[in-house]
Amino acid sequence: MEFTMSKILPFYILSFLIVVSSSIEASDPSSSTTTSPSSAAAIISRFQQYLQINTAQPTPQYYEAIDFLLSQAKLLSLESQTIEFVPGKPLLLLKWPGSNPNLPAILLYSHTDVVPSEHNKWIHHPFSAHIDDNGNIYARGSQDMKCVGMQYLEAVRGLKASGYQPLRSIYLTFAPDEEIGGHDGAEKFAESEVFEKLNVGVVLDEGLASPDENYRAFYAERTPWWLIIKATGAPGHGAKLYDNTAMENLLKSIESIRRFRASQFDMIKAGLKVDGEVVSVNMAFLKAGTPSPTGFVMNLQPSEAEAGFDIRVPPTTDSESLEKRIAEEWAPASRNMTFRFKQKGSANDKFGNRMITKTDSSNPWWALLEDAIRNAGGKLGKPEIFPASTDARYFRRQGLPAIGFSPMANTPILLHDHNEFLNQDEYLKGIEIYESIIKAYASYMENIGENRESKDEL
Repeated sequence: MEFTMSKILPFYILSFLIVVSSSIEASDPSSSTTTSPSSAAAIISRFQQYLQINTAQPTPQYYEAIDFLLSQAKLLSLESQTIEFVPGKPLLLLKWPGSNPNLPAILLYSHTDVVPSEHNKWIHHPFSAHIDDNGNIYARGSQDMKCVGMQYLEAVRGLKASGYQPLRSIYLTFAPDEEIGGHDGAEKFAESEVFEKLNVGVVLDEGLASPDENYRAFYAERTPWWLIIKATGAPGHGAKLYDNTAMENLLKSIESIRRFRASQFDMIKAGLKVDGEVVSVNMAFLKAGTPSPTGFVMNLQPSEAEAGFDIRVPPTTDSESLEKRIAEEWAPASRNMTFRFKQKGSANDKFGNRMITKTDSSNPWWALLEDAIRNAGGKLGKPEIFPASTDARYFRRQGLPAIGFSPMANTPILLHDHNEFLNQDEYLKGIEIYESIIKAYASYMENIGENRESKDEL
């Protein structure tokens, strides 16, 4: 039940409180700034509210997050649609209609889920959104990637307040499950009839923080190959030496893989390449031995041994040669070895082209991004290949240009780490950057003469 103040306090007390409150606001120059929706304090407060919603896998509070985002969308008069390609995993789609709906639209993509945290290893609780004396906001998702989702909304708020009207329609997407592969979120969305009707021309997704003053932008990403190698051999007494045991053969493979990994890492250490340009290989598990109630049987050599590897493959790599190396060197049948992929992504889109967004004059979206960042007072570093995987791959798979970008300069890279934080000044500056980008993208008039059917109805 709701009660108004006038039902509780006598009228003369209520009047006195109103007068005092008005006097305080008039004498405090910061009070109007604090209460204004566009004030820094209000902007940071909304960011904290979003961060405080526990959307950590494996049990993200998706509906609480969607309710909060819908409340913000309503204040901004954005059209909205909530879609569940899989029950319990809502995807929120917001729309700011453009004046020319025939033009390809802009998709501002983000995900709502975050990775789990070891709470006892954080200096502040990962869902407290605590701000320290230096203005650092500590929270899971402060970098990956609730910051970007809220910066989109705040940029739209600022543009609307300025009276700006986009030429192209702008869509904001808040999707589930990116941190566990995006299969029930972005993948289904990108392949859906709903997405096709949006007539999207370009996608912005997440990037990485930059320790220096240059923002980072990503035009492609490495494809995950999750490899499992299995070795078999005759079991034997723990004291016996003989050739081709399962463990011996697996260890030979592990050593071969280690040397390959070192050769790739050496190129990074020498400054010849960056993370996204090399093939990374990291062992994820090693499984062998004969279990017993007291541990493992120590005097029995196992007949099977298995190891798993997380491999990340740049789109510039000759994938056929890499797979040949796996078959002939890492898991040769001649050593009683087999291999399989738990996951093996493709480097090509559905048209057979490499999933690389061009960064030259043939791609106007890249030039617009560069100019917009520069016009907002930012600096953009050399284009990069994202070292891990993001949901952008599902849109590149559809043949669309997709750029990974998170405006976080002068910030340590802390995604998935303990004590993830983003400084509030960097967050606020990022909103200015997005305002500039969104305005440049949504005002772009190239292809205005194309006779394309409108596909952007929600």
